[in-house]
Amino acid sequence: MSRSPTREIDIIIDQPLDIEASEDWLNMVMQQALCVALADDKAGQVSLLLTDDVTVRDLNRKYRGLDEVTDVLSFSAEFPGQWEGPDQPKVDTQDEDEVSGNFSFILPPDQVPPLGEVIISCPQAQRQASEKGHVLKQELALLMVHGVLHLVGHDHLEAQDTELMRCREHLALQQISQFNVVGP
Repeated sequence: MSRSPTREIDIIIDQPLDIEASEDWLNMVMQQALCVALADDKAGQVSLLLTDDVTVRDLNRKYRGLDEVTDVLSFSAEFPGQWEGPDQPKVDTQDEDEVSGNFSFILPPDQVPPLGEVIISCPQAQRQASEKGHVLKQELALLMVHGVLHLVGHDHLEAQDTELMRCREHLALQQISQFNVVGP
């Protein structure tokens, strides 16, 4: 009998954020996102940070070159993100592999491999939920799934990739709704 892969989720909620979503709810949504994003036998650790517009804007400016608020940022341990700023980010390193983004970290045998971090602006998520006419939890679920898919290499730069990513999001959200995880 095979064991289920270990999937760890670290949740950090900046205070004070009024999101009306429990840590258990956030954990269930992230677990479901990982089920859709990862192969059945793949383990992984992911961090989720729910924060404010200022923090997300600062991170977006520092790491993507975009001085604006966005809804979700994903920082993958394995897949590089897109730099959209006018200059390439400065990398202070002497190692060729580090310059190219190919990091080789040796983990202890019992360590769950890191996938990365998903960072969501709760105020931006609330604005988007209001614009779309649905509850904040529904928007948060979409953003968490979207962020996790970025962590494992999905993107939406090309039309074909966008369609694949949307299909994966739809599948995850369908599974989440079956567990009555999204709703008022």
